[in-house]
Amino acid sequence: MSEPTMANVLPPCLLLALLLLPSALPAPPQERGLIFNLDTGELCLQSAQCKSHCCHRVSGLSLARCAPKAAEFQECSPKSLYGVYYKCPCENGLTCNADKTIVGSITNSDFGICQDPRGSGTSR
Repeated sequence: MSEPTMANVLPPCLLLALLLLPSALPAPPQERGLIFNLDTGELCLQSAQCKSHCCHRVSGLSLARCAPKAAEFQECSPKSLYGVYYKCPCENGLTCNADKTIVGSITNSDFGICQDPRGSGTSR
């Protein structure tokens, strides 16, 4: 057997560079998926599947679809463990001022209005 020569052995620093190169390259843009990263209007089972993070259904018997989050002064639901909403949670930076009850938490029926917590001129 012959000993390896420099011609057929990669120097350690080159090998390390080749291993680290894929993590240094920019990631490709997010594309629409079949299960996650779903657009508004696509069928969903959980809010985590939607780009907007809101999987919305009109009634208990309807199919849930991805929907945009609620804007200021629109009806909203506080964030829930279920991941499917009758009213979407508020956009980032807004809070859902809803009266939270135990029954409403179980039935996903605690609704409120999205408001800016920094004060939008209205108070409850």
